[in-house]
Amino acid sequence: MPVAERKAKAMREVDKLRKKGKCIQPVEIEGRTIAASFWGKGWCDHLESLSDYENRLPRGRTYVRNGSVCHLEIKSGNIEALVSGTKLYKVNINIKPLNKKTWQSIKKKCSGQIGTMLELLQGKISKQVMTIVSDRENGLFPLPGEMKLDCSCPDWAVMCKHVAAVLYGVGARLDTQPDLLFILRGVDASELISSDIILPESGHAPGEAIAEDQLGDIFGIDIDMGADTGEKAAPKKSKKKQRQPVRAASSGRKKKPAAKKTKKKATAIVTEADKEKLLP
Repeated sequence: MPVAERKAKAMREVDKLRKKGKCIQPVEIEGRTIAASFWGKGWCDHLESLSDYENRLPRGRTYVRNGSVCHLEIKSGNIEALVSGTKLYKVNINIKPLNKKTWQSIKKKCSGQIGTMLELLQGKISKQVMTIVSDRENGLFPLPGEMKLDCSCPDWAVMCKHVAAVLYGVGARLDTQPDLLFILRGVDASELISSDIILPESGHAPGEAIAEDQLGDIFGIDIDMGADTGEKAAPKKSKKKQRQPVRAASSGRKKKPAAKKTKKKATAIVTEADKEKLLP
C-alpha cells in the first residue's frame, strides 16, 4: 500500500477519535533532521547506542520522517502512540521511574552548576553537566531493561518498526517540550537548580516563626543570646530628649553674654569686742 494511501486511511480513523474527544498530538518533522536540541538529539543518540535495537531503528526513522506517527502522548512512566501502517496500530511503552540512587547521584554531581530552569530546559548547560545527565548507564535516558514495549501489529519482534518510530518521535517531541523527559522518568527538574541557601528541615509548619536559638544552627554562626534567666527582660525605657524652648528671633543686636556668677569666699567679720577677747 502506498504511503499516501496508508496515511489517508489512518487520518480518517484519527479524525474519528478526535471527534470522540481524544486530544491528538501528531509528530511532525520537517526535512530529515529528527531532533536538533540537546535533549532531543541526546535521546536519539542514546537510542542508537543500544545494540539491542540497532537492526530495527532504520525503519523507525523512515516511518517517523514520513509522518506515520499520527499521535504521541508522553506521561509519567508511559508513552502512548498511534502509528499508521497497513492499519492504524496502537503502541504502548512503559518506562520505569528513574532509580532514586541514580537521581540522587545526578543531583549531587550537578549541584551548583545549573542556574535556572530555562538554562536547563534549553540545554544551555556546561559540558560536564551534559555528560552527567546523558550518561548511558547512569543518566536520565532509559536502558532496555527499563522499557516494556508493546505494539498491536503482528510483527513478532520485541521492537517493531512502529515502536522504533515512536521512540524517535519522543526525541522530536523533546525538541520543543524537554520537560517531558523529567515527567516520563518521574523526577522533578527543579531539584537540579542551584539555590543560594538551603535551609534544613526544622519540623516547623510553613510560615511558623523560627526560634532564635535555632538560627545559629541554620546559618552556621554563633549568636549571643545573653544570660538565660528564664524570664523575659523588661524593655528598656528610651531616654527622651527634652525639647529646648524656642527663642524668639533676635532684632539684629547681639545680646551680651550673661555674666558668670562667681562664688565669693565667705569672710569672717571680727568685731572690736571679739578682738579684746582674743588678747591675753
